[in-house]
Amino acid sequence: MRILAFSMLAASLLTGCQSMDKEQHSAAPQTARSTVSESLHGTQVADPYRWLEDLDSVETAEWVKRQQSYGDQYLTQIPNRTVIEDRITQLWNYEKLSPPEVKGDNQFFYRNDGLQSQSVLYRADKRGNHAKVLLDPNGFSADGTIALSGVSISDQGQWLAYGTSQSGSDWQQWQFINIATGEALTDKLEWIKFSSATWDKQGEGVWYSRYDAPAAGDNKMEQANYFQKVYYHKLGTPQSEDTLVYHRPDQKDWGFGTELSDDGKYLLISVSQGTDPRNRFFYQELATGNTVELMSELEAEYLFLGNDGDTFYFKTDYQAPKGRIIAVDLNKPQKANWRELVAETDNTIYTAAIINNRFVVSYLKDVLAEVQVYGLKGKLQQTLALPGAGRVVGISGGRNDQQMYFLFNSYIHPTGVYRYDFNGSEVSAYNIPDVAFSPADYVSEQVFYTSKDGTRVPMIISYKKGLKKDGNNPTLLYAYGGFNISLTPRFSPATIAWLDMGGVYAVPNLRGGAEYGEAWHQGGMKEKKQNVFDDYYAAAEYLIAQNYTNSSKLGAYGRSNGGLLMGAALTQRPDLFAAVLPAVGVLDMLRFQKFTIGWAWTSEYGSADNAEDFGYLLAYSPLHNVVKQAYPATMVMTADHDDRVVPSHSFKFTAELQYQQQGDAPVIARIETKAGHGAGKPTAMKIAEFRDIYAFLWHNFGLTLPEQIQ
Repeated sequence: MRILAFSMLAASLLTGCQSMDKEQHSAAPQTARSTVSESLHGTQVADPYRWLEDLDSVETAEWVKRQQSYGDQYLTQIPNRTVIEDRITQLWNYEKLSPPEVKGDNQFFYRNDGLQSQSVLYRADKRGNHAKVLLDPNGFSADGTIALSGVSISDQGQWLAYGTSQSGSDWQQWQFINIATGEALTDKLEWIKFSSATWDKQGEGVWYSRYDAPAAGDNKMEQANYFQKVYYHKLGTPQSEDTLVYHRPDQKDWGFGTELSDDGKYLLISVSQGTDPRNRFFYQELATGNTVELMSELEAEYLFLGNDGDTFYFKTDYQAPKGRIIAVDLNKPQKANWRELVAETDNTIYTAAIINNRFVVSYLKDVLAEVQVYGLKGKLQQTLALPGAGRVVGISGGRNDQQMYFLFNSYIHPTGVYRYDFNGSEVSAYNIPDVAFSPADYVSEQVFYTSKDGTRVPMIISYKKGLKKDGNNPTLLYAYGGFNISLTPRFSPATIAWLDMGGVYAVPNLRGGAEYGEAWHQGGMKEKKQNVFDDYYAAAEYLIAQNYTNSSKLGAYGRSNGGLLMGAALTQRPDLFAAVLPAVGVLDMLRFQKFTIGWAWTSEYGSADNAEDFGYLLAYSPLHNVVKQAYPATMVMTADHDDRVVPSHSFKFTAELQYQQQGDAPVIARIETKAGHGAGKPTAMKIAEFRDIYAFLWHNFGLTLPEQIQ
């Protein structure tokens, strides 16, 4: 439905009469309200800001400029805001390394010297010596907003394929480099999203997945993406000559991830459907070109781990919600013939891999990492002695490697690279960063609280030693709760800065995630989404009841699906928080499926296009539940190049909240330019974002920022 501009531009220049706390300032910009309304399943639903969905219009551009000006005006008047930025910068300025990956005669790893906008890809010999820069994305653009979105190295280490994204967009362009000479090829692959590049065994070309180019006149930042296809690209040829390998014109919402078996015989195709954690699994015999639908039903997750000839190994949650490892004989693929190698346990499998001809399985034991090593017949051989209670990610190693590497961190322990030697059966430090603080000065404790329906929920609370639990500490409650994503402990220098300010940082593990397997996920999706919100409110109430804080010092923050959570917190429990920050949030639950990849989330949320889903979506949709009342201080955060959760969600929600606000608390928008959903954001932009989050919270807690943070 096209909205007539009529006098919108003039109307949106009108001013209101809100105040900024107790200070005088210019009022929030008023936004023109149209009379757009539509009937959905017999219910009339008003959409007065539908015109803000047109991201290319002059009216929307003018609205963005006024909101940016208003938000900047509010933030810049906060005294000593730069003190926060200085402390975060000091903490951020340390060398960061990734686990190394060995290909052919080379070792590859990422390094950031501290404050570089983007991390740099290095090449060294097998022992890690004589390291040289292979690819420096900081040279892609002057402002660091063109980022590496993925790399793939050919099996013998001859070629590098790398993807780039601009200003945080999900759209990628892939290019190629001769690793030995550093020479860049002229090959360019475009219109790629949600895909890696899979090299053939000879290093002559790659398989990848792409969408058709948008039609002339379509906005690539808004247009829905359907009908992904698998192609093969041969080096030295134009993309127009790429071979179409697999597609399903009868299944517009199927997505395809590719992988090559270690023996080079099979192209493995994982078939996704939206963001559903379940997948189908097909394989193509490269010798014959024959494609076999091994797992043809969308009934469980099937993660390919490796194969020995005709025997394929999978991590799956089929008849095992917390995960197990099975073997499937391609000659007898029926379920009755599947062999269980590693049985389901009380702990959830987080990741699994075959390294050194063993299964390396990383579990979540009440959210915290536990890593075990099994033989290929399923016998437990070793439980790794980890550096502490925290998170293990980035497990790296090949089928025949004698060593593997991984990252370990927690909320108060910086991310270090560790090595496990299969011969010596021990974990040793490979690279531990030197950060400008002492972890011994901080506490990170796990607690368990009870949600509204009696469910036991874990939460990790971090703070500086010596904190008094007097019910008056500034507290930031961060959460996500959805899409089968586990919120495990992760280090950020910005978190330490918050603790140094005297703040408490709390992260509950809400239903909707994968911390306790698929049942935990399903307990917070579709018609059960309210469980996620209730888990979050119960976490806030626990922090208050246990005298960490009170409602006047409690801030709420979440991103993406967590931004939806923030919208629900504002509209359902505005009494519980002093300040709320919805970032790149899904806030219009009736129209999210109409833009870019939003349709893919219907497996998680449901869809307002379906009568059976419409009722519960309307009941909690943040945009549609804003009413005239006093709301907490709110900073809605988004970016102009977010083509995952399009910024119109945040635009419309900001306008509605500003219109309905009856209290004195500010409602501002922080709209970044040349940025997207979050991936690839340059370091300076990340630091500035945390600066503004903390300054906004502190100011609306009624606190004065110190002249120095230690």
